[in-house]
Order: sequence, then structure tokens, then C-alpha cells
Amino acid sequence: MLDKVLVLDCTLRDGGYYNAWDFSPGLIQGYIDSMTAAGVDVVELGFRSLKTEGFKGAAAYTSDEFLESITIPSALTIGVMVNGSELASPDSQESALQALFPLSADKALFSLVRIACHAHEFPDVLPVANWLKGRGFTVGFNLMQVADKSESEVVGLAREAARYPVDVLYFADSMGGMSPDQTQQVIGWIRQGWSGPLGIHTHDNMGLALQNSLRALDEGATWLDSTVTGMGRGPGNARTEELVIEMAERRGVSVNMVPLMRLIREHFKPMQEHYGWGTNSYYYLAGKYSIHPTYVQEMLNDSRYDEEDILAVIEHLRVEGGKKFNLNTLDAARHFYQGEPAGSWDPAPMMKGREVLLLGSGPGVMDHRGAIESYIRRKRPLVVALNTQSSITADLIDVRVACHPVRLLADCETHTRLPQPLITPASMLPEDVKVSLSSKQTLDFGLKVEPERFEFGQYYCSVPTSLVIAYALAIVTSGRAERVLMSGFDGYGADDPRSQEMQNLLSLYQSSPEAVPLVAVTPTRYSLPVQSIYAL
Repeated sequence: MLDKVLVLDCTLRDGGYYNAWDFSPGLIQGYIDSMTAAGVDVVELGFRSLKTEGFKGAAAYTSDEFLESITIPSALTIGVMVNGSELASPDSQESALQALFPLSADKALFSLVRIACHAHEFPDVLPVANWLKGRGFTVGFNLMQVADKSESEVVGLAREAARYPVDVLYFADSMGGMSPDQTQQVIGWIRQGWSGPLGIHTHDNMGLALQNSLRALDEGATWLDSTVTGMGRGPGNARTEELVIEMAERRGVSVNMVPLMRLIREHFKPMQEHYGWGTNSYYYLAGKYSIHPTYVQEMLNDSRYDEEDILAVIEHLRVEGGKKFNLNTLDAARHFYQGEPAGSWDPAPMMKGREVLLLGSGPGVMDHRGAIESYIRRKRPLVVALNTQSSITADLIDVRVACHPVRLLADCETHTRLPQPLITPASMLPEDVKVSLSSKQTLDFGLKVEPERFEFGQYYCSVPTSLVIAYALAIVTSGRAERVLMSGFDGYGADDPRSQEMQNLLSLYQSSPEAVPLVAVTPTRYSLPVQSIYAL
């Protein structure tokens, strides 16, 4: 059977999600040459697509002109992929196909076309096989997200495929959560309705991509996908450099790995260090909970998301469902407070008419600790620390503020040891956080997150972001403090998106008629009035 097994590398197609399919000509030619030397049978060079918005490189379209610029060894089969969503409308299907494939297979420089489909698109897109076969192409269909389908659903989809001239039926472990035993199970289900060649595309969320591919091989799959260094959306895929070694051993042949390893050292390792594909604990959780890996990829590439945000989003999507990526869902997942804003604590008796010293997490607090502590002892402001900030003597801090459920859960042991009361939206927090803080004195001030909005109530507030600084500013405003001295709000580098997010937040707050005057007393990059702590 091994003489019928094909290794398909789809690095430029799947890896393009990281660099907008913009690979240099030198890399592409070196990649093609290394694939042949390493014993890869098929190379999927990229997509064919009619979507032209935004910049994308050549591998997003894999045009005939692009293919003509590459020297392709005769032993290597070349393929392209089309997203089934572009072919799902029966009314425009033929015109789309004619635009995507103006040349028949005998004139084109590729012979394989794979269509990637979700289950709900499958029946509408399958007739495309008739048109493509009529043009002489080898036709593959990739079924995505089958791991969460029932046996009857998978069998039904396989039987549908059997009604059309499909050359290979793939299934993709789209969420990266399958085990080898589950891989075997899905293959058994597919075989109840499909007897033709079977392929698998694995993702490496849980570090099982290669194992799942090899189990599929043992169970009769004859098309195996991989990418160089696993480069691919989210945690990536089975690694070509490992799969070809396994296949060479099973086939009893030798392959030349030198060009591929050189390509990895010169091109793909630097790209991997830059873009950061590969599995990690976040992708592991996403795979475990059937969450689309693009959620994690987007958050890891956005410095506004810290560890607490990422874990909170994963937990939100675990409950609410995250199998289909949606950028709006990602934004909403950061806002996880339960129900309408409600609280029971009024900050005014503590804060009205008082000067508040707000301690952030920046190095400015520690750098100027002596002056800050001297000021506190002399002037007796109300000292409010964000989260577990502990750079100054504990008995000089009056109260703490925290609002991020996952951050609270992570810090709950620390909070229970700290002596100060904790202002937090206690009644609105998830149950596990409430339990963890049950022994802590909390002051319940409600919170609602609404874009571009500050509102200051007696027992609750509305703020534009879940950042703790927004919550703290709302609390001191509801408490009618006299002014706020800010220390430890140093800011980030100019190219860090958190800088603009924070500046936008501060500007929005300062534009409110009810805003309390803000004064930075240690170095800051933000547009704030500044007075030195040494001059106060």
C-alpha cells in the first residue's frame, strides 16, 4: 500500500495566513527543489481566489503567470486550493469556476484542485467536481471540522461525496483536538460511505499532528498533508521534515534532507521566530475545547492581550462556543461580567473630596518609591493600588482595585494575603472567582463594559474597556474625589498598540464633564498633566 501513499506539502498555502502569502521568489524556488529532494509527492502552492480586497502575495492566487515563473520538476505534482465558500452559490458557481480556472488541466501547470468545505457547504459545492473533472483535473475535497460531527453526520457526508467524481476525500482536524483513537474512529465512519482514496490534514494544537497522520496511514489513508516546520494557521500542522523521515523509513528508501534543512535554517526558522507559529499551552486548550485556533493566533499577535485576557477569552469560548472564527466574537469575549451592572458599595464616603494616589504597575513606582512613601506620610492621600501592585510598603496602601475575572482567579491567593480591602464587581464575577475570594473583604462596585462610554453611578459604572485603570478611574469619579495623582503609568513603546489604547482611554475619560483632574507624578508617555512627586 505504501507505494500508493502521497505526501502533500501545503506550506505556502497554509503558511500564508501568517505573512499574507507573500513569499520571496528565492524561497519559493528553493522550497520546490527541496520538496523533490525530500521525497514529497505533491505540493499545493497556494490558493485560487476571486477575493481581491487587501494586499496578499502571489500564493494567495497562484496565477498561471506566477506558476510560469517557477521551475517545476516533472516528478512533482502541483495543486491549488479553493475555499468552498467562493463556490457555494449555485447561481454563480459556473462563472466562478471559469474565472478561477481559465485553462484546462492539459494546458495548466497544475493538475490537482482541492476544495475546502464546511459540512453545511458540502452538498452545494460537490457538483464542482463534475466541472473540474470535465476539465481534466484531479479533484480533492477537504471536509473541515468533522471532529465534532456525529457518526450519522459523517457517514452522510461520505455518502454524498461518493455520488460525485471525487478523487480523494480529506478530513481535517480543524480544531487540533483529535487523538489517534479519534482519528481511527472518524476514518471508520467515513469508510461506511466512502471507499475511495482518503486523506488527512492534521493540526498540532495538542502536539499530536504527526501521530494522528501516522495513525491515519495505518488505518488506510493514502494522502497525508504536512508543512515545513509545521507553518500554518494557529499552532500549525504536521511537520514535513518529520513526516518525510517517517515515510522514507516505512518505504525503505533514502531521501536527501539537506536542501530542506538548509531551507529551514535560512528561511523558515527566522520566519517562525518572527511570526511564532507552533503549539503552546493556549493552542492546547483551544484544541481541547474545540475553539478555532485563529482566536489564539490573533490574540498572540496583538500585544493588547495579556495572559489573563487570552485565558479569559478561551474560557468564554469554551462555554459559548468558538468553532467558527469571528473577530467580533473575539472582542466580545474580553467582556465577561455577568448580567447588568449591579453593586452594593458606594465609594463616596471613602473618597469624596479627597486626593487619591493611584498606583499602577509601571516601574515608576519602584523607581521613585522613597519620594512616594514620603509624600503619603506627609499628605495622607487615599492610596489605591491596582491589582497586586506591592512596590511600596503595604501599610501605606488603603485599598486595592481589580476587575479582571481571570486575573483575579490567578491572583486570589495573593489577594487573600494582602491586608487591604478589594474593590471589585464582586456580585457580577463568575462563580469560581467568587468562591476563591470568599475569605477576602470585598467592596462590591458594579461594572459594565460599553464601547466609547464612561458612566458613573453610585453603586456601579460603565467603562469602555475591561482594563483595570478604566474601572479605577470610574470608581474615583463616582466617589467624587478631588483629584487623582497617578504613579506607575509609564506607558509603552511608540509602536506598541497598548500605548494608543491607553491614550484613547485617558482622552475619553478626560473629555467627560464629570472627570476628576488627573496628574502624573512619575514619568509617563501619556498626554497627562505632570507634576514631579519630588515637588509636591
